[in-house]
Amino acid sequence: MKKILIVEDEPGLRNNIKELLSRHGFAPLTASTLSEAMHYTLNHKDIALFLLDVWLPDGDGFALCSRIRRHTLTPVIFLTACDDEESVVKGLNLGGDDYIAKPFRTAELISRIRANLRRQESLHAVKVLYSGDLRLDLRQGAAYKNGAMLPLGAVEYRLLQILMQNAGCIVKREQFMEKLWDASGKFAEDNTLSVHMSRLRKKAGAEYIETIRGFGYRFRQPVTERLE
Repeated sequence: MKKILIVEDEPGLRNNIKELLSRHGFAPLTASTLSEAMHYTLNHKDIALFLLDVWLPDGDGFALCSRIRRHTLTPVIFLTACDDEESVVKGLNLGGDDYIAKPFRTAELISRIRANLRRQESLHAVKVLYSGDLRLDLRQGAAYKNGAMLPLGAVEYRLLQILMQNAGCIVKREQFMEKLWDASGKFAEDNTLSVHMSRLRKKAGAEYIETIRGFGYRFRQPVTERLE
């Protein structure tokens, strides 16, 4: 179960949120002061999300958010009656991820929590594309064939990525050209595209890349995606 720290000085509301989160499969922790919340932040590295009240007996949620950001990028949701634009902007500028005004609807709170957790998980998930003996690691920016790294240049890697992400579909030459800006902001030349594609086909294997004369290219084999 994902741990969520509730920082709220009003006992009734704090307990209600704790019960709500427990019913929805979370493991809630509670704190009523800034100092208590900082103790959790420093000693519980597995907290998945922070719910912060703005006004606390020994400080405020804005200061707490700033301190949290010194140690972790874990999602922070402000939960407060102060929903004026200035407070919202201040909280977000300090590193907050979301802002929910009191009184709030319980369904909305749970939905916002889950949305922020999904967003955080996607940042850490590594998408890898597989096809036959090819493996394209999007985090590393590298391609492998039979476990050995392919010596691809930057353009060749980008071409392979575009092809594999559009497997089975014809990618027109002009679509490649639109995606292959060089550092000066100019389009790659059409004959340069042909040269790079020819080199990529030799390295990756002719069985993967099909030339559709007069149109463009197509990745011929099925591709699967995994989050690793």
